[in-house]
Amino acid sequence: MRMRKMVMEVVMGVAAIAIGSQLAIAAPKAADSSSKEHAKGERIFTQYCVGCHGVEGKGDGYLLLGPEPANLTRPATKTKSDAALLQTIHEGKPNMPAWKVRLSENESRSVLAYIRTLGK
Repeated sequence: MRMRKMVMEVVMGVAAIAIGSQLAIAAPKAADSSSKEHAKGERIFTQYCVGCHGVEGKGDGYLLLGPEPANLTRPATKTKSDAALLQTIHEGKPNMPAWKVRLSENESRSVLAYIRTLGK
């Protein structure tokens, strides 16, 4: 009786593994969260930042708010901390508006994630 119970537990366990693996194979792959974050950041960057920073982030946009928007592909920008860049996004600079009134914390982080990919 005990042996039969053990055999049944093994059979049920194997069946559960087999069914679970088939479901995992058939299930659609979840989108990579970093690619979602990148796409969101790119969309926001395109909407709000391209005008000054340019399509590639090189500071070659329309110069709407004054001269020399930051070239976000430069090593000097790449070496800045996330905190420093987020502060710039939130608080602005003399020729850059503060985006804290328009962008949420998550949106700002998405833009930062996108900026980190520029020039690679």
